[in-house]
Amino acid sequence: MKRWIFYLIIVVLAVGIVDYYFLAKVTPRLDLESIWKTRYKPGGTSVAKGQQEPEEIRALRQRHHLRPLTETENGSGIRDVAKGIYGFATCDVQTINAARTSTSSLEIHKHLDGIVYFVGYASEDHIEKYMTRQRNFHITVLLQPRAKTSLVLEIPVDFVSKCTLSSGGDEPVFDLFVAAIPELQS
Repeated sequence: MKRWIFYLIIVVLAVGIVDYYFLAKVTPRLDLESIWKTRYKPGGTSVAKGQQEPEEIRALRQRHHLRPLTETENGSGIRDVAKGIYGFATCDVQTINAARTSTSSLEIHKHLDGIVYFVGYASEDHIEKYMTRQRNFHITVLLQPRAKTSLVLEIPVDFVSKCTLSSGGDEPVFDLFVAAIPELQS
């Protein structure tokens, strides 16, 4: 009769150990301080409406369980930062910053599986080239949605053989050149 208490304690301990060792390492930690800093300025005022990122980018971050880069991680090499983060980097993606330092930096996502992505807005035609896995093509990526470039694009950095920055009027334009997608080389 009293054995069920012993079995119940064993089960609770086993669930606690599994939760501690496995689930804590799979899900990214919740960094409330960084979330607060990205939403509110240090003076206590809210971030201006025009400075907020588009809803599609926020949804993409949430879908992949990404947290913002912390101040201690700011300026670190992309390979040195934890998985499950987002930040901003130039085309070479050597270091990643917590905030967009200039208009010459793209948003970078490092997923929980360790794959690093360029994130921006592209046209339907350019996304079609990527989705059909063509060879030797380029994708024009913008930082903000525009009339013809209003779709969110997320492409692995390893797929891009060359990234160049040019000026498209008042906004920078990134040309991502893809020679061949690695999975097609086999």
